[in-house]
Amino acid sequence: MFKKILIANRGEIAVRLIKACQEMGIHTVAVYSDVDRHAPHVQIADEAMNLGDPTPSESYLNIAKIIENAQHTGAEAIHPGYGFLAENPDFAKACTDTGIKFIGPTAEVIRLMGDKIEAKKTIAKADVPVIPGYNGVKQDVSTLVREGKKA
Repeated sequence: MFKKILIANRGEIAVRLIKACQEMGIHTVAVYSDVDRHAPHVQIADEAMNLGDPTPSESYLNIAKIIENAQHTGAEAIHPGYGFLAENPDFAKACTDTGIKFIGPTAEVIRLMGDKIEAKKTIAKADVPVIPGYNGVKQDVSTLVREGKKA
């Protein structure tokens, strides 16, 4: 069980994660941009770290800042919530590379499942039924019409 988790998200999802952690006796760290300094997730977390600039690429999507804040606070794990970094394989890998547990799938799984064509091929190889359809990358009208007629 973790003693401290950084929640790398904001809004309702962060509030729910923080409350769940606190019910389990896990210390929480919220992160926030300048415009979110008074947001509910910041108010209820045990600690809060300012990411600065409200531009998402400079705050909630800034992998280096998130990792730095986790290390600074002694967080053992990071929960990405959803959106922002939850589907970013580079973030999951950065956590692993720095010894911080990423609460979610591995970078490899995120990378594989993020590519919908590869995801469909992978699950078909595992004998999971998939809806038939066109899995190609050519998206011009004539190709799509031809492939659509095959179904």
